[in-house]
Amino acid sequence: MWAARNIAPLALLGCFLLLFNGAGLYLQHKDSIPWFVGTVLAQGGIYLAAVRLVLIERVPRSLTMVLLFAVLLRIGVVFAPPYLSDDIYRYVWDGRVQAAGINPYRFVPDSPHLESLQDEHIYPRINRSDYARTIYPPVAQIIFFTATRVSESITWMKTVMIGFEALAVWMLVRLLLSLGLPAERVLIYAWNPLTVWEFAGSGHIDAAAIAFLVLALWTRRRNLPVLTGITLACATLVKFYPAVIFPALYRRWDWKMPASFAATMILGYMPYAKAGFGVLGFLPGYIEEEGLKSGERFYLWTLLHKAWPVSWFNGVSYLGLLLLLLLIVAGWLMFRNQHADGDFLVHAAILASLCAVLFSPHYPWYFAWILPLMVFVPYVPMLYLSVAAFILYESRLRETAETLLRDNTLLYLSFVVLIAVHWLLRRRQLPPLTTVSVGNRTGQPNATR
Repeated sequence: MWAARNIAPLALLGCFLLLFNGAGLYLQHKDSIPWFVGTVLAQGGIYLAAVRLVLIERVPRSLTMVLLFAVLLRIGVVFAPPYLSDDIYRYVWDGRVQAAGINPYRFVPDSPHLESLQDEHIYPRINRSDYARTIYPPVAQIIFFTATRVSESITWMKTVMIGFEALAVWMLVRLLLSLGLPAERVLIYAWNPLTVWEFAGSGHIDAAAIAFLVLALWTRRRNLPVLTGITLACATLVKFYPAVIFPALYRRWDWKMPASFAATMILGYMPYAKAGFGVLGFLPGYIEEEGLKSGERFYLWTLLHKAWPVSWFNGVSYLGLLLLLLLIVAGWLMFRNQHADGDFLVHAAILASLCAVLFSPHYPWYFAWILPLMVFVPYVPMLYLSVAAFILYESRLRETAETLLRDNTLLYLSFVVLIAVHWLLRRRQLPPLTTVSVGNRTGQPNATR
């Protein structure tokens, strides 16, 4: 009876999230990035309170309300113009180019070969239009083509991304129930301001990658290795980063999952193979432009370089060290005995979180793919990081090495402090932050402090 009364506080928190959504839309209209960022950070605090309520206090029979607020949070945002990113215009453009029978990896949008496709609505808003071919992998291209055959409007493309989110949420609920966990924990993904503003607001294709990733988790849970390999490959062919969790989904001595993964990757690129090495699109240029090669992209590299300024320690050597570390962790997880049904989810969350923190992306939406894993392994510092990453938008107003270092320091220093606080509270057997484990061998949740 006492637990059921928590539905009212949860509903109140949902109403506050909607209120801040309205404020955020108003600030977008006024083009006030600093105030918008502050609003989203406040919204993040409300979101974390809702997460705590669902995890610690428990709110039974509230799934319908959770899903209703998730829909309401997105309705107003999806009809607003893109504000935080203009990537969605490239999505529509790539779909249009393919519909004209042209390989999207061949030409930059400014190319004379595409002059007949250059309109007044989409083409002028494409970023890097004069020097960058598309960077998006084949499954993303198939989605762009399919979506634009219905409509080439920005609102429709956003709606398609919300459709992928709906698929992800549905599969998350099914996976939660199969593990004996409360379905209401899907709130961890569905109410996060990052998913609202980046998918309903900016329409990022990462929503599709998340949907395929969750399908991969589901097929892994159902012990369907071929489908696990196919769905994880599809996620990778939308955005490359889901490949990081491959070792977590792999079962020792199984050949079907890696074979189907490799086959899907090859088949995905075949329709675009005439572009040769051009199928990589702008990826090499992006690595150079975003500072991945020099190392300036990585916050940890910046700190190490300031303390140890040697010429050979650049972005390439840092990337090598990161990949080595990830391989060591992945190898350890791969050959570690799994004692519970959901251990693969814990391993996937470890790899994804480690990758995100060490690569320290400039763009907040690159943290979103971790959220489906946090539904099962709700680690509060990572949830905080997913919301606090909006700080990075403020530095993009006057992007310099100094402002980026300042904002990254604020972001990751507070993240480390929260890790320490979380650890101390667990040591003292206090429950105010979370967590609840994935489940035991029988699928029943185990409370942990």
